[in-house]
Amino acid sequence: MRPFFADLPALGNLTKKGIERAKVTLMSATTRDFSTVDSQEDPKLRDLLDFLDNLNNYEKLGVPKGAGTDSSDGFDLGRMRRLMERLGNPHSKFKAVHIAGTKGKGSTATFLSNILREEGYSVGCYTSPHLLTVRERISLGKNGEPVSAESLINHFHRVKKILDQSVDLENGSLSHFEVFTALAFSLFAQESVDIAIVEAGLGGARDATNVLDSTGLAAAVITSIGEEHMAALGGSLESIAIAKSGIVKYGRPVVY
Repeated sequence: MRPFFADLPALGNLTKKGIERAKVTLMSATTRDFSTVDSQEDPKLRDLLDFLDNLNNYEKLGVPKGAGTDSSDGFDLGRMRRLMERLGNPHSKFKAVHIAGTKGKGSTATFLSNILREEGYSVGCYTSPHLLTVRERISLGKNGEPVSAESLINHFHRVKKILDQSVDLENGSLSHFEVFTALAFSLFAQESVDIAIVEAGLGGARDATNVLDSTGLAAAVITSIGEEHMAALGGSLESIAIAKSGIVKYGRPVVY
């Protein structure tokens, strides 16, 4: 594994090629008309998709009031930690840049991952939501392409027994996002990435991605803060900022 220093020295050497590639990636996504395009899920993923469909999907159901706050109403981050422990704590096996904010998380993740790839790092990138296929949420490899259907389904079957046990042990409370986040992190560990760029799903403090701890956190990044998901994040701009700043870890760099 190539070392990734905690103070992010590579970001001081931003390559023009990496920035341009990130721009091309973003432009291709923003200029395409998705209004008449149906989901393009590979039939190979049917077992995984069926498994996920049986879990709580708050992206479709709507997020409960206060679920993103660091309070008694917030999502139980403990069940995500227990799931990761059953999987062998894969998130402890790579460095990560954790990104939260109202706007700009995805584009920031794209820029960072492409810049670091151009610097020679092995990079995993995890973002949400997706447009056409759930594979878009996980990118790997030199070109940052979405994970292949074969790699994703093979990895799912490799850990499915643990996932089944976890769903039972958590009394069916594990969510679609929690399980897919766990799959992404365990895949990054399996592929021995040098660094993972991780976008928080909702808020930060109680988001499933916030199992990342100070030991493996290269930096926390906070993008713009705005009035979105108000009910889920406490009802005010201040409460939203507090929830999102939950990804900040003591002694680790913060970019905002």
